Amino acid sequence: MEKPNILLILTDQQSASMMGCSGNRFLSTPAMDRLASEGVRFDRAYCTNAVCIPSRFSLMTGLMPSVIGMVSNVVKGLPPIAEKVVRGGLGYRVRCAGYDAFYAGKQHLPLMTAEDLGFEVVCEDERDILAEFCAAFLRKRHARPFLLVASFINPHDICYMAIRDSLQDERERDLVRRGTQEIAELDAALRRPEGVGEEEFFARLCPVLPPNFEVQEDEPEALRLMLDWRPFREKARREWSEKRWREHRWAYCRLTERVDGQIGKVLDALRETGLEKNTLVVFTSDHGDMDASHRMEHKSTLYEEACRVPLIIRLPAGENPGRVERKLVSNGLDLLPTLCDYAGAEVPSLPFGRSLRPLLEGRQCDWRDCLPVEAPVGRGVFFERFKYARYDLGASAEQLADLVLDPYETKNWVNDPAHASVLAEMRQAFDRTFGGPRDPSMIVRALPGS
Repeated sequence: MEKPNILLILTDQQSASMMGCSGNRFLSTPAMDRLASEGVRFDRAYCTNAVCIPSRFSLMTGLMPSVIGMVSNVVKGLPPIAEKVVRGGLGYRVRCAGYDAFYAGKQHLPLMTAEDLGFEVVCEDERDILAEFCAAFLRKRHARPFLLVASFINPHDICYMAIRDSLQDERERDLVRRGTQEIAELDAALRRPEGVGEEEFFARLCPVLPPNFEVQEDEPEALRLMLDWRPFREKARREWSEKRWREHRWAYCRLTERVDGQIGKVLDALRETGLEKNTLVVFTSDHGDMDASHRMEHKSTLYEEACRVPLIIRLPAGENPGRVERKLVSNGLDLLPTLCDYAGAEVPSLPFGRSLRPLLEGRQCDWRDCLPVEAPVGRGVFFERFKYARYDLGASAEQLADLVLDPYETKNWVNDPAHASVLAEMRQAFDRTFGGPRDPSMIVRALPGS
């Protein structure tokens, strides 16, 4: 059997809900929707940590970020990454199976590069040039099967909205000074259609506020402390009007449409060349965005908006087109063994990750009922119905969510008598999964760069 090419498409800061195919009526994502109609969409896919660098470490290694002491974007103080971790990276693994491994676009990896992980870096642009490069790459003849990672930056530019509105410290001012391209993209996304007045814009076009817009009354103190460490986040929660939050949601939609257009160019080239028939296509994102839920933007939490991500996989044979899979999966833990499985590479035995192949092919299998997820200020175990989090800072250090009774996570059910037995089970599952408390040095690194 001919080995399939593999195309791994990444976006940055895209929540699972930010696609037309996931039911979002405020944006249009024809490329993502087309991929979903031809492949399998995983509706309960999560990242390992809703921050760029930790999540991307997992995507390339199949390991939890805490394996290397990482809990946020802060790399200062991290020990050198063990050679066996680097040599176990995705690029090296598929190369051992006879593949060429190419990386194009955003890297943002901890103390290492894509080259260290076995890739040849072929393009460093993260936007339109990246899309054009990948399309041209696919139109060339290739003597061997290949893995191509196409890593796009957007809708990450939404980060700059709260930062520019704040400008409270030199770090924020420096980000805005250096982020000319990001600010230009953001301004284009904020632009309203010509001829549409204020009243019509908010009445007919601009996304409404989410059902969980207000701050949770019993919110764990760790989340407030996290916002205090990032002044622009605290200021947005405190000062932004409801209209400003809706404008944030509008811009987030437009930036997602922007990257969908770039992805469309890559998928069009795949179809035009006929490579589609022998290419495994994976689409996912490193993490989501709070998108006005709990009066937050950015990421870094254990809420659904931040850590549930899009994951669509199209098999070369187009098996099970349009199917939605609702089992708990992790893009950071499960993609590496999945891609190794299809590439004919040795599938590593990992602490948590598993190949998604039986789910993709519709085969019966025993699957996990518990998924570990980390954050800068805490860790959680996610189940089909319940989510349990334990935080490292502040009072009210536990959080229990019931996604059936409270799908928008507006209440902490820890003190609800009817959930006492569930809480006991969740505590045991957490202890089995994570063992003891976090290393204090990891907690110190958590907040400033999260």
